[in-house]
Amino acid sequence: MREYSVPVLVDVPASAGLADTVFRRAEQEPGAIVMRRKIGDGWPVVTASEFRDQVVEVARGLVAAGVEHGDRVALMSRTRYEWTLIDYAIWSVGAVTVPIYETSSAEQVRWILRDSAAKAAFVELDGHEEAVREAAPELKSIWRVDGTPETGDVSAADVEERRKRVSAADLATIVYTSGTTGRPKGCRITHDNLLFTALNVLRGPLEPLFARKDPAALLFLPLAHIFARMIQVVLIEAGAIMAHTPNMKNVAPDLQSFRPTFLLGVPRVFEKVYNGAEQKAVSGGKGKIFAAAVDVAVAWSKAESAGGAPLGLRLRRAVFDKLVYAKLRAATGGRLSAAVSGGSALGERLGHFFRGVGIEVFEGYGLTETSAPVSVNMPGANKIGTVGKPLPGVTLRIDDDGEVLARGRNVFHGYWKDDAATGDVIDSAGWFHTGDIGELDSDGYLRITGRKKEILVTAAGKNVAPGPLEDALRAHPLISQAMIVGDGRPFVAALVTLDAEAVPAGSTVAELRSDPKVRTDIQAAVDRANLLVSKAEQIKKFTILEADLTEDGGHLTPTLKVKRNLVLRDFAKEIDELYDDRR
Repeated sequence: MREYSVPVLVDVPASAGLADTVFRRAEQEPGAIVMRRKIGDGWPVVTASEFRDQVVEVARGLVAAGVEHGDRVALMSRTRYEWTLIDYAIWSVGAVTVPIYETSSAEQVRWILRDSAAKAAFVELDGHEEAVREAAPELKSIWRVDGTPETGDVSAADVEERRKRVSAADLATIVYTSGTTGRPKGCRITHDNLLFTALNVLRGPLEPLFARKDPAALLFLPLAHIFARMIQVVLIEAGAIMAHTPNMKNVAPDLQSFRPTFLLGVPRVFEKVYNGAEQKAVSGGKGKIFAAAVDVAVAWSKAESAGGAPLGLRLRRAVFDKLVYAKLRAATGGRLSAAVSGGSALGERLGHFFRGVGIEVFEGYGLTETSAPVSVNMPGANKIGTVGKPLPGVTLRIDDDGEVLARGRNVFHGYWKDDAATGDVIDSAGWFHTGDIGELDSDGYLRITGRKKEILVTAAGKNVAPGPLEDALRAHPLISQAMIVGDGRPFVAALVTLDAEAVPAGSTVAELRSDPKVRTDIQAAVDRANLLVSKAEQIKKFTILEADLTEDGGHLTPTLKVKRNLVLRDFAKEIDELYDDRR
């Protein structure tokens, strides 16, 4: 059993609330830029005083509608400026935000609204309003996010009185797990959970990201997810400039026009950036140059980790910086130098590539139940291939069976109305059992090696962790998603989907599934992945599915994690065929 902890850097007063910084900064720096809103092709500024005034306006409407301290208010919307505005308005009156993914099914909407006993709701689109009204016809207060509730005779002073009653121990949000398996459970997260984590991140591992001039970040991941939500709080507490983009398809142009200094993403985002750059180079006849540039970037990053790159390697990197890397940085607006990745494993080669390009990706790890991060890499101490050291105030332990345990004020206060489920994950000593398998090295860096409940056991009794194999497969530009199968089967196999953006013009995925060259390329990716594991764990067969796994299709969570149980159910025929000796 190994254990590692980092001392607390910042405490949170018992009287603190998440909205306090919004009001304090409006008084101290009323003209400071805190947001930029996307309107047309521009990004007009929102000052600290303007944001505070808009928060108060929405808060007045909440009070007028009868929303009391501790009442739950649902919020169903894409990531946009109003999401943050409404979130802070809810917090300023002591109410509790209940996020609902804008892609949630009718049954999920119904369950969350009824389980949380939401008293009011904000929605963005017609479809959202229809879903909420159908799920909770008794709900009287349903507002559009781009409107303002009627304020009646409620004053700003009334809002201020409500804000002063908020304490750190109060519930700030109930975040429902995205549900890769089973019905979503509501995680009870307090003002203290979010503030303690954000402030210790700012004073600790990520402080250098905010030390440069005009730090700014573009949010495009769902704010209904705890990862983006925590970054929202971090940005507000840091006084950094925040912007939002609601459509993932607009991320590339929005990065160029907004010009962030850092961003956050999940591994699939960084994989898509890499694959897109590679495909563009190949189609333009510069595939060999790009491949050489990748090798140099990776080699330089590895050499830097080992103590410093030799002169020859530094010179080759300087050449490729002009030919390739500078263009990649320009595509992100030219100011981006760092990113934070979470949600699943990034892959070491990809991490080294981006650092070699000049955009260092800091991989972290956490869960909804830990208010997002429990560990993260940091500038000047980025050990690629790990998810970093514990955050200040967090202790990590590797249990006897290899499970990662966490303890600290970032750990949630249990599941909403589900004491039994809470008892299953928080033991009597206060340790949260993550369900992930990992290792802590002698310097305190955590490496996640598998999922306790996702370990496959083949018919021969061999334990197989699917994560490393899947990560390696997804690194191939042709592959969009990959899922390893083999539980109770004679060998390990893989389900693979093709990336629609990599399909040549005039071709279809259906045609390419049986194309000999495509199958040869996928087999090469399988062969490379197999180098990571023992012979008994290697992929013996693969099949290419007819369509990609998507969130709309119900096979991915909003943060692009595969819902294994649903894929196993819906593609049972394809899996059986992999083990049919007649084929």
